[in-house]
Amino acid sequence: MMFQQLFESGMSFEVFARDYHDANIERLFEVYSRIELDKEIANRIKSISNTIYILVFAELWDPDCIINLPAIKKLSDINSNIVFKILPKDGNEKYMEDYKLGGKVKIPTFVILDSEFKEIGVFIETPKVVKDVINRGNNVENIVVKRKYHKGEYVKDTIKEIVDTIYK
Repeated sequence: MMFQQLFESGMSFEVFARDYHDANIERLFEVYSRIELDKEIANRIKSISNTIYILVFAELWDPDCIINLPAIKKLSDINSNIVFKILPKDGNEKYMEDYKLGGKVKIPTFVILDSEFKEIGVFIETPKVVKDVINRGNNVENIVVKRKYHKGEYVKDTIKEIVDTIYK
């Protein structure tokens, strides 16, 4: 897979968001505006000195994208060494083959790349903490975690997971 070419063909966040004038974009900016990071994670983000590229596969009609795209935007706003581009899922499924979960392409998919466009990790759909609760199968826990997740309460976990991947 040629990550650099894919990355260069991607859209900036502003271009991606520009074409949407509905509740989804409003919700995305609402989630973004409520992200508050503790000092430790903010300092870890600020101390990233090498360029990190994040290739994002997303669609704004998808609730998981609306929740997790603000995380990538926040990382990039805190540290300009973190650069991301967005490609729509539709039409790019062949590039997402290696990242399927349960045999299906999931969005968002964030492919985290080093300064030479070599993959260092991937984030798919939801943070691990949410997946872990859902995988336990407790219906009450699932309802609670999903409700909190869709309110944006786990965006910090998405950010931490991405930062931990960068520091691996």
